[in-house]
Amino acid sequence: MLCTSQYAQERDLDFNNDNLNKQPIESLIELKKIYAQSIDRGDVFLEGKCLQEMGKVCYRQGHFRQALDFFLKADKIFNSNDKPLWLAANLSDVGVLYYYIKQPEKAMKNYRQALKIYKKQNNLKGQAIVYGHIGQLYEKRQTYDSAFFYQKLALEINKKTNDISSAAKIYENLGSIYEDLEKFDFANNYFKKSLDLYQRDRNELGSIEVINNLGDILRKTGKYKESIAKTQLAMQLAGKLGNSYQLASCCRDLGKAYELLNQMDSAYHYVKLGYKYTLDLYSEDGAKQVAFLQVLYDINKKTDEIAKLQNDKKINRIIASSATVVVALLVALGFVIFSRQRYKLKDQQTLAEQKQIKHDLTSLELKNLQLEEQNLKQQLEIRSRELSTHTLNLIKNNQFLESLRNTLHVMVKDDKRDQKKQMSQILAEINQSFNHELNWKEFTQAFEQVHQTFLENLKMSSNELTSADMRLITLLKMNLNSTDIATLLGISTDSLRVSRYRLRKKLNLAQGDNLSAFIQSL
Repeated sequence: MLCTSQYAQERDLDFNNDNLNKQPIESLIELKKIYAQSIDRGDVFLEGKCLQEMGKVCYRQGHFRQALDFFLKADKIFNSNDKPLWLAANLSDVGVLYYYIKQPEKAMKNYRQALKIYKKQNNLKGQAIVYGHIGQLYEKRQTYDSAFFYQKLALEINKKTNDISSAAKIYENLGSIYEDLEKFDFANNYFKKSLDLYQRDRNELGSIEVINNLGDILRKTGKYKESIAKTQLAMQLAGKLGNSYQLASCCRDLGKAYELLNQMDSAYHYVKLGYKYTLDLYSEDGAKQVAFLQVLYDINKKTDEIAKLQNDKKINRIIASSATVVVALLVALGFVIFSRQRYKLKDQQTLAEQKQIKHDLTSLELKNLQLEEQNLKQQLEIRSRELSTHTLNLIKNNQFLESLRNTLHVMVKDDKRDQKKQMSQILAEINQSFNHELNWKEFTQAFEQVHQTFLENLKMSSNELTSADMRLITLLKMNLNSTDIATLLGISTDSLRVSRYRLRKKLNLAQGDNLSAFIQSL
């Protein structure tokens, strides 16, 4: 049998290598086994590491609440057992989670705490990673000077550690910043450096994403044929991996490039192919999510059972000690008050049994309430993911189809009658794909399930709201920008400003009050 420290070291090797290459469900099942063994062995540090890794798996699958719960439990263990580097890594992971759920202040707070520990421990690799995260946070805020500062600071520190994986990500982040600033030559240079490091590190997924970025740069600089070749290479690599998400992304980019080349047949082909990959992705992801949630439920159930078992053991020890004392007293006093003590003991036993029955019933009711609450939380998380996915799909589908339809309208008005009939048929198919009312109905149903109290509060604010007003309010609640809202509503940005002005009057907002802030506060 391995000693505890040897066992922890071997399990750490699994965390750092094999576990990252497994599917989410396989990783969770393996971590579940190690977690149970760590509790049986009394290895608190390994227990904390398991919680941290389970948090990462849940985070990658989009189960942010469960991930945060695992991270916070790990934080408590690392903090109380004097494990500063593990604590810093965990704080960094929590910061990334807050970044993706759009809580930048909390993300920055955790980054700062992690950075403070890494500096105190003189851990350069950790410092480089956190500086990169901070730079990414500033990029999202469009504060590009600060974003450049932290990314380059991360790169400078990374050169001392020679961490290829981190350097590849930093170069990719720098390329993304330059692409946002439309400095495409610099963006292209950094993306190429990132791709070289990803390929040396044999990171296939990272390589695909950067190749796709290079294709975007070529398309944005008017090099459409080169862009198509680059994107097709990314699509070929994604096909080998069987990654439906990347395949769908490549098809969308190819459709845009062929549209710019005025090759509408090819553009339409890749749009339809991308739609097929998207459907495959949802179907495949749905089945995986169900299985993933079942494993997650089993882990939580097992954790509750372990906690209950430990409590039962403590209660049994207390009862055993108490019973010994009672027996000793009974023996000492038995000759004097035997009869009286017998009846008294009988009454005590009856009362103890009644209390035990009541305790068991209370424990069972509490357990049922906890299970119901957990199920409700899981359903809300699933519906939130569905709402976000549905909204993003609506925006991308409408944006691209609107552009393609306008192009085809121009071609139909052309005097070349030999292609007029074919173009009219394509227009009819595209018009059928919009299906606004059905999409809005599905979106509204998903929104109402996630934001029930919001709609109730809104009705108390005004009773003059039309269906168009309700659509605008729901999109503002989703934190979408004006361009995406105008696209979803099928209106111009000028019309959107008029609609916002009218909505402010119906909601009786004073001059200077922010409409979006008011809606978020409901």
